[in-house]
Amino acid sequence: MPEPIRRNQRYMPGLDGLRAVAVLAVIAYHLGFGWAPGGLLGVGVFFTLSGYLITDLLLAQVARRGRIRLGEFWLARARRLLPALFLMLIVVVAWVTLFGPRQPPQFRDAVVAAGLYFSNWWLIFEQLSYFADFGPASPLNHLWSLAVEEQFYILWPLLLLFGLRFIPETPLASGVRPRLAAVTAGMALTSAIAMAVLFKPSLDPSRVYYGTDTRACELLVGAALAMVWPSRRLRANVTASARRLLDGLGIAGLVVIALMVWRVGEFDPFLYRGGFLVLALATALVVAALAHPACRLGPILGWGAMRWIGVRSYGIYLWHFPIIALTAPAGGGPSLVRDALQLAAIFAVAALSWRYVEEPVRHGALGRLWRRLRSGELRPAAIPREGWAVAGTAVVVLAVAGAGMAGVGQGKASDFASLSGEARSFTVDARSLSPVALAAARLGAATSSCDAVIHIGDSTSDGLTSTSYLPDPETRIDAQYARVGASVQHFEISGARSIVETYEGQPNAYDVAQAWRADGYRGCWILALGTNDSANAFVAPETDSTDRIERMMSAIPDDPVLWVNVRSLETSGPYANENMRAWNRALFDACPRHPNMRVFNWAAAVKDEWFIDDGIHFTTPGYAARARQIADALVEAFPASGRSPHSCLVG
Repeated sequence: MPEPIRRNQRYMPGLDGLRAVAVLAVIAYHLGFGWAPGGLLGVGVFFTLSGYLITDLLLAQVARRGRIRLGEFWLARARRLLPALFLMLIVVVAWVTLFGPRQPPQFRDAVVAAGLYFSNWWLIFEQLSYFADFGPASPLNHLWSLAVEEQFYILWPLLLLFGLRFIPETPLASGVRPRLAAVTAGMALTSAIAMAVLFKPSLDPSRVYYGTDTRACELLVGAALAMVWPSRRLRANVTASARRLLDGLGIAGLVVIALMVWRVGEFDPFLYRGGFLVLALATALVVAALAHPACRLGPILGWGAMRWIGVRSYGIYLWHFPIIALTAPAGGGPSLVRDALQLAAIFAVAALSWRYVEEPVRHGALGRLWRRLRSGELRPAAIPREGWAVAGTAVVVLAVAGAGMAGVGQGKASDFASLSGEARSFTVDARSLSPVALAAARLGAATSSCDAVIHIGDSTSDGLTSTSYLPDPETRIDAQYARVGASVQHFEISGARSIVETYEGQPNAYDVAQAWRADGYRGCWILALGTNDSANAFVAPETDSTDRIERMMSAIPDDPVLWVNVRSLETSGPYANENMRAWNRALFDACPRHPNMRVFNWAAAVKDEWFIDDGIHFTTPGYAARARQIADALVEAFPASGRSPHSCLVG
C-alpha cells in the first residue's frame, strides 16, 4: 500500500510496524491461511493510517504556509505511486501473455482501470466479485484498494480546502480543529451507514467492499484523528500515567485488530454493519499511540524486521497478489513449500522495486536522467554493457506486454463464465426443430410423459441453449427435450438466479414459478438451481437450503418436478463443493415429502474434465452431456409408461 509522504513530518517508526502488520495480514488472507479469515482487514488498517498521515501533512502545510500546495502534493504522490505500479502492470501483462494463465478479454480493461486508478468502480460495473473469484484469480483484483486511496488523495485535499474555508473555526493552541473534526467524523459515520444500508446479507458483498463511498469511512476516521491529534504538536514530556494510558490504548487497539483478523470473515454481516467502523476506530487508537513520541509501543512495533517490511509495504502489496495468483496451480491444494517460495519471491521483488525504482524516482532520478539526455552527457558510447542489457530486456518486456494488450494470448469470453447475467425467457415449439430429433422419438426411443416442460436455471444452464457452446443444434437441450417427447418448452434462465434473492431487478425462481402457475401452466418442471442458493445459504444461514427447497416446492404443489443437483470444483468460499453437497443432501431429504419430486444426480455424473477453469461452469462436451443426461433423467423420472422409479434419485 502507498507509504504517505514523510516530508515535514516527524518520523514515527511504529507506523512502519503497523504497515507491516497490515500487509502481512493481507498476504495471509490471500494465501488462504485458516487462522486469518479476516486478513483482508489489513487494507482497512492502511486506509485509516493513510487518512491520518495525509491529513496531518496537509494541515501542517496550512499551519506553516497558510495554504495547501496542491500541485506539489499531487506530483509527490505521482512520483511515489506510479513508477512501481506501471512496472508491475507491464511485467504482469507480459507474464500472462507468455506463460498464462489465460485471462478473459476484459483483462485489458482491468489494466487500463488500474493505470487510471478506478479499478474499484470498474469491478463494480463489471459485477466482478472479490470473494467468489472462480478459477485462476485475476492478478490485478487487489488494485481496487489503491484506486480508493488515489481517489482520496485527489479529492480529499479539495474537500479539506473547502472545509477550512467555510467551516468557521480558529485552531486551538494545540493545533486541534474540533469543528472540522466533527464534520469529518460525521462524513465517516455517513459512509458507514451507507455501507450498512447497501449491504444485502444473502448477496455477494463486493459492491460495498469495493465502493469509495462505503470505504471512505476508514479514511475519514484517520483524517478526523489528524485534526485532533496533530503529530507536529505531540511532545515526549508527559506524565507516567499518560504514558501508560497511551500504551494501553495502543495495545487495546492492536488486540481488537488481531481479534477481527482471527475471527471475522469476509461474509460476516457484522463487518458491513459497523465492523469496518470498529476496525477504523481500533486502528485510530493504535495510530494515536504510535504517533506520540512518549509511547513505548512505537519502538517495539517498529523494530528492525517489521520496519523493513513496513517501509516496503507498498511494493509488497503491489506484487504479492500477482505472485500468488500467477504461481498457484489450478485446483492446487495448500502447500507450505509453495507458500514459503511465494513469500520469498514477494519480499525479493518488493526489495528490488524499492531499491531500483521507488526510491530513485522518489528522489529525482527521472529528472536527472532527462537533464543528462538533453545535455548530451548520456551518449551511447558512455552506456556500460550492463546498461544495454537492462535496456534490451526492458524493450522485450514492453513489446510482449504491448502484444498482450493487443489481444495476444487472451482467452475466449465463453471460457470465463459469470454467475451473473441477463435473464432470458423464451418458449420453443418442438415442431420447429430439426426433424431428426422428432424422428428419433417416433421410431420408438424412450420418451417421457412430459409433453410440456419449464426449465428454470441459473448460469449453469446458459450453455445448454448457447450456439457458442453448442454449435450443433442437435446437442442443445431444446432438441434433447424434443427427443424425449416434450413438444412445448419454456426456458427461464438467469445467471444470478436463486429461489429467494433477486438480482438487478430480475425475478427469483420462486416468483417465476408463481407467475407461470398464475398464467395457467400445468406440466413438468426442470429446476436446474442450487449453485447460487447453496452459496447464499452459506453467506446467510438464516435462509437454509431446506427452507429454500420447500419454498420452491410450495409454488409447484402437484406438477412433476425434476431437480438437477449441483457440484463444483471449488474448495473454499460460498461456492465450495462442501456447500453444494449440503444442498444435495437437503434435496434428497426433501424428496420423500413430495411425491411429485425427483432428483437427477448430476453431481455423480459430471466429470472433472467437463468443468472450465472457474470450477463452476462447463466445457462444450460438458454442456452437451448435461443436456443429453437431463433429458434422459426426465424419461427415467417420469416415463411415458407411467411406471415411476422406486427411488427419488435418478440418473
